[in-house]
Amino acid sequence: MPHPVPDITDTLRYDRPTIILHWTTAFLVLFQFALGETWGWPSKPAHHLMVVAHLTAGILLTAIMAFRIVWRLTKGRHLSDLLRPADRMIALGVEYTLYALLMAEIALGYLWRWGAGQTMSFFGLLIPSPFARFPAETVSWLQTLHNRNAWLIAGLATGHGAAALFHQFVLKDKVLGRMLPRGFLPSP
Repeated sequence: MPHPVPDITDTLRYDRPTIILHWTTAFLVLFQFALGETWGWPSKPAHHLMVVAHLTAGILLTAIMAFRIVWRLTKGRHLSDLLRPADRMIALGVEYTLYALLMAEIALGYLWRWGAGQTMSFFGLLIPSPFARFPAETVSWLQTLHNRNAWLIAGLATGHGAAALFHQFVLKDKVLGRMLPRGFLPSP
């Protein structure tokens, strides 16, 4: 016998900072992935701008993720107690895995860039490497890990989004509405 689907009501919405941090992270991750996968297509001037934009967005993502983790551990709203234990376990597993993959991606990006003896760029401000250049094999390995981890993040984030849409439009339990700004979805 199927379990009844809990109604995650408007009173159980995530707080405003959590919502803003979630969607800012989602935008930056999508932006970063798109840049990283396409910057080889254009010629030199556009390619360079794409790399600089990727570096700047990566530094922004570092700050957002640091603040997001602190907010989550202190004041941020957590998952509803109305979720069934299995749903709660899956949701938390995906959330923590995404956090871990994003933090690993950030660390790999810095290590790759600085390990290659290059500076990080934040809106044109150059941040030099704090350590000596790594051997070429290590830099290549870091680049490969950074790229593969990006695909893991893209896959898991896509599944996360698909699950939210499934909850909203198939299960109709209003889970997606908890993470959207007020009034974004029409009331039934």
